[in-house]
Amino acid sequence: MIFSSIFFIFVFLPIVLLIYYIVPFVWKNLVLLLFSLLFYAWGEPVYVVLMLLGIGINYVSGMEIENHMEDGNKNKAKFACIVTAVINFLILGFYKYYGFLIENLNAGLHLDIPYKELALPIGISFYTFQTMSYVIDVYRGKIKAQHDPVAFGAYVSMFPQLIAGPIVRYSDVEHQLRSRKISWERFGEGSVWFLRGLGKKVLIANNIGSIYEAVSSLGVSEMSVLTAWIGCFAYTMQIYFDFGGYSDMAIGLGKMLGFDFIKNFDYPYISKSITEFWRRWHMSLSSWFKEYVYIPLGGNRGGTWKSIRNLMIVWMLTGLWHGAAWNFILWGFYYGVLLCIEKYVLGEVLERLPNAARHVYTLILVMAGWVLFFSPSLGGAAAYLGAMFGIGGKGLIDMTGFYYLKSGLILGIIAAIGSTPLPYRKFTDLLWKEERYMQAISIVMYAGIFLISTAYLVNDTYNPFLYFRF
Repeated sequence: MIFSSIFFIFVFLPIVLLIYYIVPFVWKNLVLLLFSLLFYAWGEPVYVVLMLLGIGINYVSGMEIENHMEDGNKNKAKFACIVTAVINFLILGFYKYYGFLIENLNAGLHLDIPYKELALPIGISFYTFQTMSYVIDVYRGKIKAQHDPVAFGAYVSMFPQLIAGPIVRYSDVEHQLRSRKISWERFGEGSVWFLRGLGKKVLIANNIGSIYEAVSSLGVSEMSVLTAWIGCFAYTMQIYFDFGGYSDMAIGLGKMLGFDFIKNFDYPYISKSITEFWRRWHMSLSSWFKEYVYIPLGGNRGGTWKSIRNLMIVWMLTGLWHGAAWNFILWGFYYGVLLCIEKYVLGEVLERLPNAARHVYTLILVMAGWVLFFSPSLGGAAAYLGAMFGIGGKGLIDMTGFYYLKSGLILGIIAAIGSTPLPYRKFTDLLWKEERYMQAISIVMYAGIFLISTAYLVNDTYNPFLYFRF
């Protein structure tokens, strides 16, 4: 089940909200847990057992660690934390990296170890990182263990952000699980977030994604430089509006249920450096790796080389988190190198450049990075990058490139403007102005987004979010 579907919008969500708002507060976490499990089981019922297993293991471990810490047995608490971390990573590794490992062993050692491709449980990377942060924070004494299994289960399985984040740390919602504000005002605010995300996904991401799909279906030898750049630009916009749209919808659903989730995107394409880009893109993942990997490794303490080592470890792991393939590992390595160069070589040089030049520099490098991300292999990425820079393609310009430029120009301009803060500030200003006619204009705009998106969804096929596969 996905947020951008007729069934979710007109059946599942209204039923959830109706029951959730009717029951007393003491039952709300149970309602949330049951409907979250149903939401998850809708697409893959077998893997609900896996999720329940993860909930049970981490719930028991959290209380055990807390008991050991209260008894002064820090070594036992540390051992329990490590064992739980290993179990979590083994489960994640088995489903996400088992095939990749066997495939590379077979290729590297000329073996023929048989293996069966396993379907990746949707959202396993996200909820594994959430349970990991919970256990580690209990060990660190930052939070108290949750003794209510229903509340803990609701935290792990919460359907608004279960599938593709943001990665919500337990410390962010600890008090909200016990007491949260549920009101019509927050419901209205959540509806605005949800509709904004729905429009991003259905009206922009899906449509501009069709341009990327058409271009990527061409052989690299059939692409001109123009065509290759148009395809890359289309994917650059698609992944932002797709993932950003999901995150907005998740934040909106959370507000409808009384939760405040952290913002996952902050207009990353307005960045003027790669460092700034990663402060704005998928912020919950970046902060997770900083808190639980980079700082424990020593962060920037211990000199330049140790800092570089720590950065590269974090970014190699970031790439591997996204997928079990060499192109994702190289993608992480690519950003690790760029961040090190900016930090230790280009820092002052970039600061002296005009803002426009810094912005172009950042976008070109980000778009090149997306080629590594969307390509099926390292060879495919190299070939596509070659086509973008006039190597092995079909010249500088061709009729195919002109066709996609002409047919996608207006959508591309809308996407480019929509990736900046300008239109959202205008929408928000209209919505919260005291003048009634201004509010009416905003309401009409959001109603239009809802109606047009619904019209698209009626005739649309299955349109999963891109980050479902991670």
